[in-house]
Amino acid sequence: MKDSPSASSIAVNPSPKKAERPPLLKKSKTSISDATHFPGPLFPAVRHISASPPSPPLRSPFPDLRVSVGNDDASSAHSSGSSISDSSFSGRDWVYPSFLGPHVAGNRVTVKGRRSSGGGGGNNKVVEEKKGTGSVSSNSMKVKGEKLKVEKEVKTAASQVLVTPLSSVTRSDSRSSRRLRHALVFYFLIFSCISSVSYSIHLRSKVRQLEEEIINLLTTCSNKGGVGNNSIEVLQHEDYSSFYFQNADSRTIALYTVIFTLIMPFVFYKYLDYLPQIKTLSKRTKNKKEEVPLKKRIAYMVDVFFSVYPYAKLLALLFATIFLIVFGSLALYAVSDGSFSEALWLSWTFVADSGNHADRVGTGPRIVSVSISSGGMLIFAMMLGLVSDAISEKVDSLRKGKSEVIEKDHILILGWSDKLGSLLKQLAIANKSVGGGVVVVLAERDKEEMEMDIAKLEFDFMGTSVICRSGSPLIVADLKKVSVSKARAIIVLASDENADQSDARALRVVLSLTGVKEGLKGHVVVEMSDLDNEPLVKLVGGELTETVVAHDVIGRLMIQCALQPGLAQIWEDILGFENAEFYIKRWPQLDGLHFEDVLISFPDAIPCGVKVAAEGGKINLNPDDKYVLKEGDEILVIAEDDDTYAPVPLPKVRGGSCPKLIDPPKYPEKILFCGWRRDIDDMIMVLEALLAPGSELWMFNEVPEKEREKKLTDGGLDISGLENIKLVHYEGNAVIRRHLENLPLETFDSILILADESLEDSVVHSDSRSLATLLLIRDIQSKRLPSRDTKSTSLRFSGFSHSSWIREIQQASDKSIIISEILDSRTRNLVSVSRISDYVLSNELVSMALAMVAEDKQINRVLEELFAEEGNEMCIKPAEFYLFDQEELCYYEIMIRGRQRKEIVIGYRLANRDHAIINPPEKSKPRKWSLDDVFVVISLGE
Repeated sequence: MKDSPSASSIAVNPSPKKAERPPLLKKSKTSISDATHFPGPLFPAVRHISASPPSPPLRSPFPDLRVSVGNDDASSAHSSGSSISDSSFSGRDWVYPSFLGPHVAGNRVTVKGRRSSGGGGGNNKVVEEKKGTGSVSSNSMKVKGEKLKVEKEVKTAASQVLVTPLSSVTRSDSRSSRRLRHALVFYFLIFSCISSVSYSIHLRSKVRQLEEEIINLLTTCSNKGGVGNNSIEVLQHEDYSSFYFQNADSRTIALYTVIFTLIMPFVFYKYLDYLPQIKTLSKRTKNKKEEVPLKKRIAYMVDVFFSVYPYAKLLALLFATIFLIVFGSLALYAVSDGSFSEALWLSWTFVADSGNHADRVGTGPRIVSVSISSGGMLIFAMMLGLVSDAISEKVDSLRKGKSEVIEKDHILILGWSDKLGSLLKQLAIANKSVGGGVVVVLAERDKEEMEMDIAKLEFDFMGTSVICRSGSPLIVADLKKVSVSKARAIIVLASDENADQSDARALRVVLSLTGVKEGLKGHVVVEMSDLDNEPLVKLVGGELTETVVAHDVIGRLMIQCALQPGLAQIWEDILGFENAEFYIKRWPQLDGLHFEDVLISFPDAIPCGVKVAAEGGKINLNPDDKYVLKEGDEILVIAEDDDTYAPVPLPKVRGGSCPKLIDPPKYPEKILFCGWRRDIDDMIMVLEALLAPGSELWMFNEVPEKEREKKLTDGGLDISGLENIKLVHYEGNAVIRRHLENLPLETFDSILILADESLEDSVVHSDSRSLATLLLIRDIQSKRLPSRDTKSTSLRFSGFSHSSWIREIQQASDKSIIISEILDSRTRNLVSVSRISDYVLSNELVSMALAMVAEDKQINRVLEELFAEEGNEMCIKPAEFYLFDQEELCYYEIMIRGRQRKEIVIGYRLANRDHAIINPPEKSKPRKWSLDDVFVVISLGE
């Protein structure tokens, strides 16, 4: 590598001695003395190397190019005269360039030389100096040779180091000069544009002056009659030529304007990023801060404009259309002979219809007309795209359920669950009497999926419209989209998550409903999953919120149905809108009557209680006979519909006495729980209140016994305080036959198959497990129980099944009552039809309760009291409590006899019928009764 001419040559010049110094080497142009100091980090001052061992060098981000020269050793070498002593080089190297890396002092000095030109792998020359005796001249020559090599290496390294900053400086200078040239070009373009416009304006003013002079000359000549016809013709010719010159000048300006307008966008796009740099150079300041290029900033502003403003695309299209028409009219005016107004009209026709340019004559008009027509086609395509996108977005918005619902007095359902189908069915039946209603469903699902799932129900909604919208009930904007403030009732469904997460979500939905500024017209019915979370939701929602704890309702109904077979079907009739249900209404004509007289005043309804106005609207269920109705009191009845009953004058009913006024004592029962529910502690407390002392409750599940006791205690159950029942724990899997065979299944009075807590998140898995347990229990019972007379069961199951296995299972059900909890209503229908279970409770009952409370929130107080373990309850009583065998009585007489027992008789079931009749018709018509008949009553619990 050749030495750079800008780099200084480095040489070591020893102190001269006339007698003993060796021959002088050829000096370089730049000599370095002992006191020479190189500033900067690359060439520090020349340092002296001591005899101590060198310390390990510190690693620097740049190569270490320092030169070490032993000045004292060099001078002693030349002053010794004839020889060089061995001690002058002992323990150190007298010179070693530091850029060659760390060097260990010793007996040898190794210096890396330059790469050979011949390639050969770039081997380094090694010069070795040995200790010993020899002539002074030979040692001096070796030292001088090594010095010369070191000088060459230092020169090479210095030239390499100095070339790099010089090249970077050269690049920066060329970049700045290039920027300056671009700035000069840009300034020149601006100056040219300004000069052209100024000159055109100046020419225009001169033309106007010449026009005025011509007009003055024409006026003067017309006033003087001495001018001949020839002169007038000449003047007229000059007049036409002046106007032609005027038109030609305006067309030239138009042409220049068009050309300038076409060129400037490209120029601006090319040199747009240099504007901030030119501004910085003009201010003579250096902006060290890194700035975003102007092109990116403009692109960002355009992007924001199109994103923020919904009509930005239409405005951009309108601006492009106007610009094309005006710009095209200027171009047409510049190349044609017509006026500017005609050119403007032609430009519009070319834009509107691309085929109008076919009759153009001349090269210039054809080029311009084709260009305008091409732009018009592009604008038309853009317009079609915008219109198509707008229509697609609108259709997509309608399809996805994003449009607003304009309804009032509708029922709003928030959320989606497996209860929705039966809930919609009950609401449709409830609205049948008024010709149908509107039900709006808001859920976080796609609108099309919701509509498809509702269509699969295959149910006639009887005039009720179901509108689905996609959105979140937690967002107030989505709630306003479904007219939440105008709904007469709002139902919040529990989600399919676990109990705590579902109740937490319900709480957040209630908070969102309270945040609606317009307020709520109707009440809110919230489906809860855990009874412990109910007080918090009521605290947040206030008086407008009614809660229905689905898990608790099913659990209590299972216990009531297990203790009183057939009660579940009665609850279905009362909770559903297909038969009789609860209604509350004010009847002023009944004020002043006793309740015992009100009881027989309705031929098409059965009074059950009074809503006392004096006590703040409290519902008094099964009041005393001597209670007198006051002004403002309302009557709670069970009727077919709210418009199917009315009071009539009191009928004449003969009295009578009940054969039995006191119920017989209760006997201990043996009950089995298969599975583990979250509220199993509440179920045990209900059983404690209803069962006789000495009863046993067997708990068969997979939860360890110690963990069971801990869970029951945490739920608030005092195990040691149980007086009526005894807990018997058995651990096992309810779907494994050998585990079930270890239980005395034939000895239980009632068996409750519970939906296990571990599978409550999956309805399908939970129902599959319950169904498998049911079939195994019935099969084991059929094998263990003795055979029965088929005649006793033929009446019950006649005409249903000819399968011997099914018939054996059906006969086994006569011994013990099995109540199954099946969550899915479809699976429930299959089990009910097969009659292998006495009754199946599912979420359909919860849907019925939600629908009833949504129609009238006051009914929730009635349901809460009937479901509770204390207070009034619905139960089934034998006919022997009210009449004698084959006694002929009307229904009114049985109701009066029931009042002697503090009961309200609401229906009956005949011995030869499977279903009970609630609110029977023809109450005043006598008929014969049998002791095998049963009556459905509302009585005060013990």
